[in-house]
Amino acid sequence: MTKEYNDFIYRINRKLGIDLNLYKEAQMKRRITSLRDKRGFATFTSYYEALNNEELLLKEFVDRLTINVSEFYRNPKRWDVLQKTILPLLVNQKQQQLSIWSAACSTGEEPYTIAIMMKELFPDVDFSITATDIDESALHSAKQGVYKEQALKELPQSIKKKYFTKKNGLYDIDYTIKQLVTFKKHNLLADKYPRNIDLIVCRNVLIYFTDTAKDIIYRNFSACLNKDGVLFVGSTEQIFSANKYDLNVIDTFFYQKE
Repeated sequence: MTKEYNDFIYRINRKLGIDLNLYKEAQMKRRITSLRDKRGFATFTSYYEALNNEELLLKEFVDRLTINVSEFYRNPKRWDVLQKTILPLLVNQKQQQLSIWSAACSTGEEPYTIAIMMKELFPDVDFSITATDIDESALHSAKQGVYKEQALKELPQSIKKKYFTKKNGLYDIDYTIKQLVTFKKHNLLADKYPRNIDLIVCRNVLIYFTDTAKDIIYRNFSACLNKDGVLFVGSTEQIFSANKYDLNVIDTFFYQKE
């Protein structure tokens, strides 16, 4: 079984550029095995052959790998800190455009949340938001900007009313917010990172990676942050020994570049 699984992840890496060795093995193997069995394949070899020949099966596989779970203002207390402390700090120290990167953005809730905050709090500040993910299906959904009510459960009613239109039980985010975010495909473990970033938001993703992969990603995040730039991570992703990445804790789950 182990050799067959190892052959499978090697072939997936060759095909998709996704190195599953950098994900926690027990979690990833369980997730893939469950999907394989659900689709009626007895071996990883037969499953790979099917993935190689059936586009819909491959799309489902990538979706399962990337765990697209997101919502607006997820963990509201942390977003309050971003809104009341971090964004004002960054705006005050920047004389030019504020550059924001939402990494592993899933279906777009987080970058749109930031866009709404900037529009509400700093309407005269020039800023750019780039949002990236490895999953093209998630990026397509993000660009559409249409959400179920569950995704908006933490949003203040006033914001929901101001920036969303309800149609057939779904919520369509306003075009003025959509146009503030640029979506791109990006693999955190393989692609070149952007530079001169003031705020990186990467939440509830790194828990799925090995310690080796996390180390690589944190070093890359640090390298692409401007001095005094901030990294905002998820509520289960506290960085121990942040100073080895030239980062200092400025609030819970917020780290500032030295």
